[in-house]
Formats: sequence, C-alpha cells, structure tokens
Amino acid sequence: MSYVPVLKKLYTEQVIAALVKSRGYKNLHQVPKVVKVKINTGIDADADKNQIADIQRDIAAIAGQKPVLSKSRKAIANFKLKEGQIVGCHVTLRGNNMWEFLYRLLAVALPTIRDFRGVPSKFDGQGNYNLGITDHAIFPEITVENLKKHIGLDLTIVTTAGTDDEGRELLKLLGMPFRRVEAAPARPTDAPKPAAA
Repeated sequence: MSYVPVLKKLYTEQVIAALVKSRGYKNLHQVPKVVKVKINTGIDADADKNQIADIQRDIAAIAGQKPVLSKSRKAIANFKLKEGQIVGCHVTLRGNNMWEFLYRLLAVALPTIRDFRGVPSKFDGQGNYNLGITDHAIFPEITVENLKKHIGLDLTIVTTAGTDDEGRELLKLLGMPFRRVEAAPARPTDAPKPAAA
C-alpha cells in the first residue's frame, strides 16, 4: 500500500465533503484543490559561491527537492547587476512533496513564529495565495547553529479555485491560520446635540 500524506488524506476524506456541502457543487471535479506550491527567495548581487551554495542547501532541505537558480536576463548598472548573474533560487512542489511541505508549514513552522496572530487573508483575485516569510529558520530542517545568514521566502499556493472566497475556504479547511478581522467598534452617529444657550 502506498503512503498517503496526512494533509492529502484530510483533503480527500473531509475537505472535499465540506466544500461540496457548503458550496453545492454538482460534480467532484468542480471542487477546488491545491495544484502546486512555489518557494522563492532572492540572492544578493554581491553573494559569493559559498553563500549561494548555503541558500540552495537550505531551500533543498525545506522543500525536499533540489531548487533551481535564477539568473538575470540583462545588465542593470544602477543595481550593479551583470547579465547572467545569479539573483534568486526557486523550487516548485507538486504531488506528495507539496502535501508534505504544506503540512510542515501549517503544523510546525507557522506556530513557532513569535507573537504569531495568523496570516493575512488577502488572495490574488484568482484563488491563489501568496505568503511572505521573513526568516526561513522557522522550519525544523534548518539548524540555527550552522546558520550563517537569515533569508526570507516567498510562498505561492496555486489552487484551481475560481474565486478568492473558494480559495480561502479551501485553505481554511486545510488548516491555514488566517488572521481574524475584528470589526471596528461602532461610533455613535446620533449623539445628542448640546442645548443652545
């Protein structure tokens, strides 16, 4: 019997049924699902080969597969950038690797952030979610003792949801800790006017 990731099992056994019940889908293929997760980070123009290798190693440890280095397409003098210079590192996760990464992100990494109050609930207008992480050391695969430089990560969760509301509900059911939006206290509009003297 093949191994099924915990989050994928949760999606097939509970999330699909909950989405069908709340949204009234007529066909199972209409139910939104997570297609892929992209992890991306920028690399300083003055980074040496050792720093680039360290960043690549850390991203590989977090993602579970080897990342690809991004190179600049043209030279920009103001940014001290040469053509073909390494400017970033990215990886795209699909299948079981994607589900495993999402589970570690939701269950282990995000709760370790100090004073964590949830992630913003803003989507991109097409049902996909972008999340910025300021320090990659929140992931358990990164050992702080060997860490030379803290780097930030951009995560993009691509879904088949047609609207932001569908994407938000999908991720919420999977366990994404969205920040609660508290309503502002109502201001009294009909305050009594002072009596004229």
